[in-house]
Amino acid sequence: MAVGPKLVWLASYPKSGNTWFRLILAHLAAGRGRAPTINEAVRHSGFAASRHAFDAATMLDSDLLFHDDIDRLRPRLFDDIASPAGETSWIKVHDAYSYLADGRPMLGVAPRAAVYLIRDPRDVAVSFAHFTNRSIDDSIDYLGSAENKMGGDKLGSPVQLRQKLLDWSGHVESWTRQISVPVLTIRYEDLSADAVREVARALRFAGQRAAREDIERAVANTSFEAVQRQESEMGFVEQGPGGAAFFRAGRSGGWRDILSAEQCRRIEAAHAPVMDRFGYARG
Repeated sequence: MAVGPKLVWLASYPKSGNTWFRLILAHLAAGRGRAPTINEAVRHSGFAASRHAFDAATMLDSDLLFHDDIDRLRPRLFDDIASPAGETSWIKVHDAYSYLADGRPMLGVAPRAAVYLIRDPRDVAVSFAHFTNRSIDDSIDYLGSAENKMGGDKLGSPVQLRQKLLDWSGHVESWTRQISVPVLTIRYEDLSADAVREVARALRFAGQRAAREDIERAVANTSFEAVQRQESEMGFVEQGPGGAAFFRAGRSGGWRDILSAEQCRRIEAAHAPVMDRFGYARG
């Protein structure tokens, strides 16, 4: 797989296909050698909120710093990763695209691009509820809160720095309306329908190339059935609280069998403009 000299953010709201896409990239990188397991693939892929990566790069103990102090240091870290020399780095990020008090983008300013994965918020609400072991109504409230954050504490996500999410609509708009970073938006539903086509489109956008047969093999090796079987056999490092399965269902439109009419109404009322913009029909 050819590579280009820049950082590519693989951005998404949680439970929108980010991990699946990273698994496909890991299999592409492995070529025709030994296929990585799901745990190997995610352990060796970049993550913008990795506490370990931050501590190693800054030689500081992030546990001793305030969250805002960490945020002020993160742009330099990301700019170093995005230096013109070297191969393209694909970095997972759940942070909304935000700015520091001095106007700097929290994710840095060095040349980069972003592939943004978006998923129907009704499916996100269901998946997030199962993953976090909370009720669907609580999950809907979470998607609607502009104060949402992930990580940053010893009890919740000790290996992750704080990530400001905003509400679902705010997260989507923060990435797809900003003009600092070129962004390609891919719907989870389109990825599910034709992963080979969408992955090839993302690679072209990032200045990379891969043979169609290599993409087909990577997609086949990371089918939902394949990764679900691996998680069942060996566990998964990104499992939810209490060991909740990460790869639970994965299908698009499953919300129709789970959400009540009132729950659908709440989600659609909160996120209608963005749902309409990206083709998520209401009702």
